[in-house]
Amino acid sequence: MRAMVLNGPNQPFEKVQRPDPAAGPGEAVARVVTCGSGLTIQHAKAGRRKIAFPRIIGHEITGEIVEVGAGVTSLKPGDPVTAYFYLNCGHCRYCLSQLEPLCSNGGGQVGLNCDGGYAEYIKLPAHIFIRLPDGLDWKKHPAEIGVVTDALATPYKVLRRARVKSGETVAVIGAGGGLGIHQVMMAKWARTRVIAVDTKSSKFDACRKAGADEVVDASQGRVTEQLLELTRGEGVDVVIDYVSATSTLEAGARALGRCGRLVTLGGSGQTFQASAADLLNKEQELLGSRYVTRTEIMDCLELVARGEVFPLVTVLRPLEEAEAVHDLVERGEVIGRAALRVA
Repeated sequence: MRAMVLNGPNQPFEKVQRPDPAAGPGEAVARVVTCGSGLTIQHAKAGRRKIAFPRIIGHEITGEIVEVGAGVTSLKPGDPVTAYFYLNCGHCRYCLSQLEPLCSNGGGQVGLNCDGGYAEYIKLPAHIFIRLPDGLDWKKHPAEIGVVTDALATPYKVLRRARVKSGETVAVIGAGGGLGIHQVMMAKWARTRVIAVDTKSSKFDACRKAGADEVVDASQGRVTEQLLELTRGEGVDVVIDYVSATSTLEAGARALGRCGRLVTLGGSGQTFQASAADLLNKEQELLGSRYVTRTEIMDCLELVARGEVFPLVTVLRPLEEAEAVHDLVERGEVIGRAALRVA
């Protein structure tokens, strides 16, 4: 099979021929149609996240099962699938409680701790594959369907984690990024007032098209002040920070109103200070949000099947152009999401 392999951090992809994988007991093999190219895997390519090399990265796949191993009854050849990102066991108390990101026996992540989707075929434990529901035109829109597992499911999970309600004001920091712009989309789907915060004014039009009611230019600072001005001093109900640098987390915390919630995920993951007096007197909350559950992915696939939301993929290139696509991702020049066409 054709594959794009990383041999080390900060190295270009190498196009290689690898033997086609064969499904062992409890495993399945899928033919990859498309695979998303997000910032999570770019962190590994750029050396900001340590993984073992050589590695075939990529996890946001749309594919079709071609082989199942002994004992597999949940899938059959011809089934359209995507993949769950975390290599969970499926049987610990967290997995059985539909809290797969907290799995006690987790084996890492697809495309980082095992070979992923930048190849013609991908082999995984069968329960890691997720069969696509009926009603999805995955053959016409494979790239968009593949990125649902992250681009839509992560913001959807955040809405649930922060208990976002219709009519609330939600500020999204890093709104122009691949996840941020979909958070804007999902917050508007949840019938909130959405404020997009970003340093790149070139992405504001895309944020407005995704559903932002107002935008805040963070390039000159004054994020807290601008959010307070837009809420007439009341503060926002929910701040969702996809940058999670010290400065953005502190600005977001200061912009919270009464019963406000700050959610941090991804990004820099830096430490920050918050006012204990505000947390007490305004009954505010600081929250973290990890990856989604399988149920949340299925919920989002159903939303797409019903036509309520649809992912934004603006860059779709052949597998062999992975290097050029990752250059765009690294420079932050992708509106929405990027993906590679494999088949």
